[in-house]
Amino acid sequence: MAFQLPKLEYAYDALEPHIDARTMEIHHSKHHNGYTSKLNAAIEGTDLDGLTIENILINLDMNNGAVRNNGGGFYNHRLFWEVMSPNGGGEPSGDLASAINDAYGSFEAFKEAFSKAAATRFGSGWAWLCVHEGGKVEVCSSPNQDNPIMPGVGCGGTPVLGLDVWEHAYYLNYQNRRPDYINAFFNVINWEKVSALYAQGK
Repeated sequence: MAFQLPKLEYAYDALEPHIDARTMEIHHSKHHNGYTSKLNAAIEGTDLDGLTIENILINLDMNNGAVRNNGGGFYNHRLFWEVMSPNGGGEPSGDLASAINDAYGSFEAFKEAFSKAAATRFGSGWAWLCVHEGGKVEVCSSPNQDNPIMPGVGCGGTPVLGLDVWEHAYYLNYQNRRPDYINAFFNVINWEKVSALYAQGK
């Protein structure tokens, strides 16, 4: 079964003013769609055909550029859409909040660490909040479409929150003001979804 572009659970304009409708439309229908179709082409007729995206990436041959870039692009964007919501923002609660406090001392300190990881990622890439087995959380970043479930990338563990800092994710609205975009992202984070992913991941 070929991978399919995930449908969004909200309209392209639903995250405004934080993320504009035109960026969302191009990002989802062009960029993510492109990664999806190129991933399908890269695995067709190989022993990767029919595996889940997680199984493909966990055991990835990192020299396989087509699967690394397009598989990463498919997985990363799927998570990105899931962890945003028009009703997002605020702070996490429950076990996730406790894990963040244990690792960083406070939500504000976590926000600072995550924002720094996103702002200082040179060129294109992603910032992540990952959960390790047992529930410990860690912030890291990765270049291009790499992600922490790939061999030897970032902090390891399972990503529960990801922020795309490729220019295509923000340039129409924010131009070169990446920190403003990062700050806006915190207004649309769906902490309920992130908490559910955290519970699965630990």
